[in-house]
This record gives sequence, structure tokens and C-alpha cells, in this order.
Amino acid sequence: MENQNSTSLYPKGQKLPNDWFTGNAFITPLVAKDSNNEFSIGSVSFEIGARTHWHTHPKGQVLLVTEGSGLYQEKGKKAQIIKKGDVINIPENIEHWHGASAKTSMTHTAITNFKDDEQVTWLEPVTDSEFNVANQ
Repeated sequence: MENQNSTSLYPKGQKLPNDWFTGNAFITPLVAKDSNNEFSIGSVSFEIGARTHWHTHPKGQVLLVTEGSGLYQEKGKKAQIIKKGDVINIPENIEHWHGASAKTSMTHTAITNFKDDEQVTWLEPVTDSEFNVANQ
């Protein structure tokens, strides 16, 4: 019998609001912006089907996928499958979304830069139709 380690790197954290996410997503804050850091870091867990709304970052973001697999899509481009070990470097002001797929959960560490006191501009939800196309 194999002994598999199914312990997550970080705790699941608190549920994120459905104002910015579809489905069940959770965050564990790791580093807050302070006098030394112009960024924040958090571990975000997406249950199957959960995803961010479309959004942008004024100074970009980096995602480090730590568990499972999911999707990342920039507006006007085909969605990409992202999986454990992938690093996604998102340029500033690029409209995009990311999250789990229709069949798999995904966790990533998000490193999000600030421009002044702003780090994200939330836009409209990813529609079910957009999500279904991304999952094909």
C-alpha cells in the first residue's frame, strides 16, 4: 500500500467573495504590502469550476501553480491549461482570468504588485459559455 502525502502546502484559508469569484475559492494571505514590499502574496485554492472574474493588475502579477491543474486566459486569446509547477507571468493591465477547470481543482500562489495603493481592477464575471469553451 502506498502512502501518499495529500497535505496542502498552506491551509485552505477563508472563502473569497462571489463579487469577484464564481464558485468556491479560498485565500490564505502570506505576505502583505508593507514598507519593504510593494506586493502581496497569497495562496488561492479553487474548487472544481471556481474561477476569478475578468480582471487586470496595474503592475502585473505572477502565479505559481502549487497543486492540481486549471486554466488561465487572456482576453481575445485561447485559454491555457496550467498545472502544478507552472509559472505564469501576467503583464500589467492585461485583461485575464484564472481558476480551476470543470473537472479539476487548482491552487496557486499569487504574487501581486501594487501601483500606489491599487493591485487589481475587477471586471465582469467569466460567463458559463466562456468557461465551457475554455474547457474544450
